Amino acid sequence: MTDRTTLDSPPASPASSHRGALLGAMFLMATSAIGPGFITQTTVFTAKLGAAFAFAIVVSVLVDIAIQLNVWRVVGVSGMRAQELGNRVLPGAGYALAALDVFGGLVFNIGNIAGTALGLNALLGLDVKIGGAISALVAIGIFLSRRAGVAMDRIVVLLGAVMILLTLYVAFVSEPPLGDALRQSVAPETVDFLVITTLIGGTVGGYITYAGAHRMIESGLRGPDNVRQINRSAVTGILVTGLMRALLFLAVLGVVAGGVKLAEQNPPSSAFEHAAGEVGLRLFGLVMWSAAITSVIGASYTSVSFLVSFSSFVERHRNRLVVAFIAVSTAIYLVIGTTPAKLLIFAGALNGMILPFGLGVLLWAAARRRDLLGGYRYPGWLLALGAAAWLLSLYLSWDLLTGLDQLWK
Repeated sequence: MTDRTTLDSPPASPASSHRGALLGAMFLMATSAIGPGFITQTTVFTAKLGAAFAFAIVVSVLVDIAIQLNVWRVVGVSGMRAQELGNRVLPGAGYALAALDVFGGLVFNIGNIAGTALGLNALLGLDVKIGGAISALVAIGIFLSRRAGVAMDRIVVLLGAVMILLTLYVAFVSEPPLGDALRQSVAPETVDFLVITTLIGGTVGGYITYAGAHRMIESGLRGPDNVRQINRSAVTGILVTGLMRALLFLAVLGVVAGGVKLAEQNPPSSAFEHAAGEVGLRLFGLVMWSAAITSVIGASYTSVSFLVSFSSFVERHRNRLVVAFIAVSTAIYLVIGTTPAKLLIFAGALNGMILPFGLGVLLWAAARRRDLLGGYRYPGWLLALGAAAWLLSLYLSWDLLTGLDQLWK
C-alpha cells in the first residue's frame, strides 16, 4: 500500500470529492489545533485572567485568520508543500522548516497521546497507560486502512462536531457571565501578551499552520481556479477553532467566576466536573479524547508530510512512517508517564516561536517569486495583512523568549 492509492489519490468525482477534501482539510486544521494543549491552555488562562481572556481569544483569532489566509493561498495556488517552497526561495530553508516542524510535532504528539489517556481515564476509568496505548492503536488503524485519506477526513469532521456540541452543553449549564465576557473582549482589564503568543502558537504555530493546506493539495485541489474555495475553507477552519475556544472559555469562566479553585493537576477535568457533576466529568473525557485523537492524526500526518518531498522512499512508505511516528510518540509517553499541563502549554509556545520563520518564507514567495505561483498576481491587501501578522508574530516571539520562564511559575 502506498500513499498514491490512499492519501494522495486524485479525486474520482471532482465536484463532490473536492467538497469532501476541503471539508476534511478544514477540520484537519481545526482539530489539529483543538488538542489537549488547546484545552489545557484555555482552562489555565481562563482561571488566570477571568473574563479578560476574551480579548486574547479575539486577537488570536484575527491573527490566525490573517496567517491562514496567506498560508492556504500560497500553498494552494503553487501546489507545493511549505518545505518545497522554502527550498525554492532559499536553498536549505525547506530542510530547516521541516526539522523545526517535525520536532514541534513530536513534542505536541506526546502531549496528544497523554490527552487521549486522560480522556479515556475520565470517560471509562481506564489506566492512563492502557488508554494511551489503545488510542494509539486506533490512530494507527486509520493509517493502515485501504482508504486512509477518506477515513481521516470523515473522522476529524465527526469528532470535531462532537467536541463542539458537548462543550456547548457544558458552557450552557455553567452559566458564565456573558455580559462581562463580551465587554472585556474589546475592553479588557488585563492584557497578557505571553498568553496571546501561546494561543497563536497553539492554533497556527508549528505543524498546525500547514495541516489543512498540505491535506488540501495532496487531495488534488490546487491552483488559482480554486482560490475562492481555498479562502472560504481557511477562514471557516479558524472560525471553528475560535468557536471551540470561546465555548470552552465560557464553560470554564462560569465555574471560576463562582469562586471555584480548579485542581492543579487536571484543570479542565475539574472545571467540567464542577459545571455538570459526574456527567460533566464523563463529557470531559469524551471531549478530551476526541480532541486528542484528532490531534494525534493531524500531528502525525502533517509532520510526515514535511518529509515526503526529500525522498522517494519516504513517499512510497508514507503511511508506514505515519504509523512509526505515532508509535514513537506513544513509546515516549509510556516511558515518561502523564504529560504535565505546563509541558502542553510550553509546546504551544514553542510552536509560536517557529511560526515567523515559515510564514516569512511563504510571504517572500508571494511577494518576490511569482514564478513559483505560476505567474499568479498575489493580492496586495492579502500580502499586507500577512506582513502585519508576520511582524506581530516576530514581536510576540521575542516577547515570549524574554519571558519564557513565566510559563513554569
